[in-house]
Amino acid sequence: MLTCIIQYQIDPTKRAAFAEYGQRWGEAIPRCGADLVGYFAPHEGSSTLAYGIYHIENLATYEEYRARLAADPLGRENYLFAQSEKFILKEDRTWLTNVSTPQGGST
Repeated sequence: MLTCIIQYQIDPTKRAAFAEYGQRWGEAIPRCGADLVGYFAPHEGSSTLAYGIYHIENLATYEEYRARLAADPLGRENYLFAQSEKFILKEDRTWLTNVSTPQGGST
């Protein structure tokens, strides 16, 4: 099992737009095959860092999931929403394996 952590740098004046974006992914991501942990917006401290976190079986499954997400009507709408509103300034993905459980399993 892999965990994908997406770190976003967002425009702090458009936090509400990011929250709407995260809520939409809350529906689309699980429907397309990933185990969504959640989308997290700034609360205290940094006003520009936000995160999306989900689990997926492996990178091959990730490629299939990305294709489903790109074809999903809400997924496409959300991508376009982010592009038009320009609240995401930077986006980085990190892939992690859970080493605290036997065989890298997820709890």
